[in-house]
Amino acid sequence: MDVESPKFKVSNIQNGATTPLKYESMPTLYAAITNHGFGHATRTAAVLAEIQRQNPEIAIVIATSAPQWLLEEYILGDFVLRDRTFDIGVIQADSLHIDKHTTLSKLQYIQQHQAEILEAEREFFEANPVDLIFADMPPLATQLAKSAGVPCWMAGNFGWDFIYRDWSHDLDGEFLAIADWMSGLYSQCDRLFRLPFHEPMSSFPHIQDVGLTGGSPRYTPEEMREKFQLDRDRPTAMLTFGGLSLSQIPYDNLAHFPEWQFITFDLNAPDLPNLTRVGRNGLRPVDLMGVCDRLITKPGYGTLSEACRVGIPIVCLTREGFIEAETLIAGVRDYTHHLIISPAEFYEGDWQFLTDPLVPPALENARLDPNGETEITSEILKYFL
Repeated sequence: MDVESPKFKVSNIQNGATTPLKYESMPTLYAAITNHGFGHATRTAAVLAEIQRQNPEIAIVIATSAPQWLLEEYILGDFVLRDRTFDIGVIQADSLHIDKHTTLSKLQYIQQHQAEILEAEREFFEANPVDLIFADMPPLATQLAKSAGVPCWMAGNFGWDFIYRDWSHDLDGEFLAIADWMSGLYSQCDRLFRLPFHEPMSSFPHIQDVGLTGGSPRYTPEEMREKFQLDRDRPTAMLTFGGLSLSQIPYDNLAHFPEWQFITFDLNAPDLPNLTRVGRNGLRPVDLMGVCDRLITKPGYGTLSEACRVGIPIVCLTREGFIEAETLIAGVRDYTHHLIISPAEFYEGDWQFLTDPLVPPALENARLDPNGETEITSEILKYFL
C-alpha cells in the first residue's frame, strides 16, 4: 500500500461497533491517545506519520476523541479512527484553569466502568485483530493489550498517576486512590519510550529514553512570509496556547508594539493591523515557527518540543496546580533561550517580556536529541519484522 493508493479509508467507528475493517491481513498498530488537549494527539500523530512514511504496509487504527482534522495535520496517509474515551486527563476551562471536582467525577466513572469499556474493545479486537498497542498515555491501554493478547508500548513524559498523586490532599484524598489504581495499570506496560522534560515515571518497569518528538515545518520561512505577507525586517511573535487556548487574551497590548508583528491561530482574535490570523487549513504552529523571533505559550510538551527542535526562543507562562508544568519549565530553562512569566504578567502587565533580554539556557553546551519519533519508529518497525 502507498499513501496515494490506500487499501482502506479513514473510518469513524462508533463506540461498540465491531464491523470488520478493510485492511485485510495487513500488520496493524492500534494507537490509544489520551483525551486531553491537543499535545498528546499531535506528538503521537508525529510518530504514526513517521511509521507510515517508512512502512505504509502497516495499518494504523487510532482510538481517541481528539478531532480528526488535528490528526490529519500530521498524518498525510490513511488511518482508521475510533471515537473512544479511555481517560480524561484534566478537565479545564482553558489552558490554565483546572476543574478538579469534575475531573475526579469523570475519573471515578471510568474506574467504575472499566470492565464495560474494555469489553467493547475486546469485541472490536475479535473482529479486527491488532498486533501491537501503542499508547500516550491512557492507563487502561495495558488492559486493552491484554484483551488483544499483544504487548503494550507507551510514549510520554509523565504518567497521569504523577498528576493525580500531587493532588492527594485535595477533595478528601480521593485522588490518591485514583493515582494508586493508575500506577498499578502502568506497571503492566511492556515498554515505555520516555520523552524529554519527564518526571521519573517510576511506575513503569521498562524504560527507554528517547529524544524530542513532534512535527517539522513543511514550508520554508520565505514561503510563509510570502503567503501571509510578513515583513522580514520586523520582529515577530507567535501566540499559541494549545487546543484549549486561553480565555480573554489581552490583544489590546499589541497596539503598544506597532513595530512587532504577531501571529495567532485564534480566528476569533480581533482585526488588528499587526496581527495575522492563521486558519488551520492543514497548517500547524510548527509550520510558522521559523519566521518567529519569540514564541509566547503555556507549558505543554508538544509546543515546547517543536519549538526546541526549530530553535525559537520561548516565553512561557507558569501554570499553578499542574505539576507537569514544573518539569516542562525546568526543561525550557535548561535547554533554550527563554523568559518565564506569570499569568499576571501576561493578563495584567504591559508585556515588557517582548523586549526584555532572553535568558540563555542553564545547560550551556547541552543539546536535546531532536529525533525522538525516528527512534520510536525504528523500534516499532523492528517489532513488525
